[in-house]
Amino acid sequence: MPAPESVISFIRTSFRRLWALELLLHLKRGSDRVWSAEELVHALHGSRLIVEQSLEGLMRAGLVVIDRDGCSRFQPATGAAARFVAECEELYRRKPDTVRRIIVSGTHPGLANFADAFRLWKD
Repeated sequence: MPAPESVISFIRTSFRRLWALELLLHLKRGSDRVWSAEELVHALHGSRLIVEQSLEGLMRAGLVVIDRDGCSRFQPATGAAARFVAECEELYRRKPDTVRRIIVSGTHPGLANFADAFRLWKD
């Protein structure tokens, strides 16, 4: 079953890179606490620059909040955003390659078309 167009649109507009989705899902799993940038760098084995850029994008998308100390937590601005995150998480769990292609096609449509030429089967 293909992903609903609304979820595809949410993924394209919310995540410029797969790393941002991974970061959001990490924050969601640990939504009972706040995370410093250093803790996120350590937990996800990423660079501080990627963490900071991803957090900034997620904050602009209304998916996380960042406090004065620079600590972040998962907090969607609306119930609809929270539902889209849950649907995106489920799609990513079931069809990670589909989600990867959606993100790449949103930022690099030519690259996604090139990669699709080498697909051996359809999701």
